[in-house]
Amino acid sequence: MSESDTLLTTTEAAEYLQVRTSTLTYWRCKHVGPKFVRLGEGTGRVRYRRADLVAYAAQSIDDPAAA
Repeated sequence: MSESDTLLTTTEAAEYLQVRTSTLTYWRCKHVGPKFVRLGEGTGRVRYRRADLVAYAAQSIDDPAAA
């Protein structure tokens, strides 16, 4: 598994994005925010791939020069 495929917990993902874990939970419920993986059946454990967090942060960059 490469570093970009590393699975992070919700707490680790929140630290990476500098948001609260409750924010990630809210985003998941609203189907917004970074992609995530649900491991197991039913409510399974939620994990985030590091590559998806990087991609989400990159798409969120606001470039004032592009306006």
